[in-house]
Amino acid sequence: MTRLRWPRRTPVDPYLLLLLGTVGLAALLPARGTAADAASGASTAAIAFLFFLYGARLSTREALDGLKHWRLHVTVLACTFVVFPLLGLAARGLVPVLLTDPLYQGLLFLTLVPSTVQSSIAFTSVARGNVPAAICAGSFSSLVGIVLTPLLAAALLGSSGGGFSADSVLKIVLQLLVPFAAGQLLRRWIGGFVARHKKVLGLVDRGSILLVVYTAFSEGVVRGVWHQVSPVRLAALLAVEAVLLAVMLTLTWYGGKALRFGREDRIALQFAGSKKSLASGLPMAGVLFGAHASLAVLPLMLFHQMQLMVCAVIARRRSHDPVTGAERPGPDRPTARPRTTAGTGTRPD
Repeated sequence: MTRLRWPRRTPVDPYLLLLLGTVGLAALLPARGTAADAASGASTAAIAFLFFLYGARLSTREALDGLKHWRLHVTVLACTFVVFPLLGLAARGLVPVLLTDPLYQGLLFLTLVPSTVQSSIAFTSVARGNVPAAICAGSFSSLVGIVLTPLLAAALLGSSGGGFSADSVLKIVLQLLVPFAAGQLLRRWIGGFVARHKKVLGLVDRGSILLVVYTAFSEGVVRGVWHQVSPVRLAALLAVEAVLLAVMLTLTWYGGKALRFGREDRIALQFAGSKKSLASGLPMAGVLFGAHASLAVLPLMLFHQMQLMVCAVIARRRSHDPVTGAERPGPDRPTARPRTTAGTGTRPD
């Protein structure tokens, strides 16, 4: 029996409250001078270690088994890296009526980051969907995003991305992809240790993200970036993101039906294909946007909380759907088991 209970409680993720508290701390006590340099260095090291742990956690065997259901995974990747960016480009017409140009750049960046892993698994499990498919789809998306997100940012954001250049791509590779690959290579020897200490290492995950948020928002406060945002613009951004989420939830659910996926696969597609990863997006934004990272990650932070709240409600409703014989797992794909990793639903993915 699964121990997953988080989506049945309040839809407000407690970790998001810590994120907001970190933003408040950066506003009141931003890191300056030597302290800022130290925070930046610590943030860089923490991000590298974070992706090293991601690589050490990902089961190669599980990923290879998931390739058997390649059609679903390709659909999730298409939603994440094709449909989402197209909608982001379409939102350009909202500037300057609803959004300022910096907020739009952050919104566009939001559409380029990978899908989530932990929360996609959590909601798929609660809704009685294809959990193994959600595990593989989220993992593939994160891995592909390490390479594809900076390339898409180079093509779509260009010089507007806070000084984006080929050096930024190299930094992404060195800071994210190389540690991830090292974790995969060393998994044979350290995988057991990581599994035994997953709760403690989960705290390292969350602490790393908090450090990244503090560093990015401190730099924004010192440079006066936040004077560019008004409450009216924030309200407009929330409205735009609500529409974006609604469109993706609708497309993934009814698109899955048009592609003749069963109910369990449609659930995995909806939750993995409509969501964006805060854990992957924050480090990438720090590298790609530099001093402008605080505004760049604001749309992502708001969208992350919104998707958790909405998907929690949808998952509970899906869990009461009747399952017909025609919608049960077939012999060509894994049975949906309520299997999750520790900490599901609480990590800021």
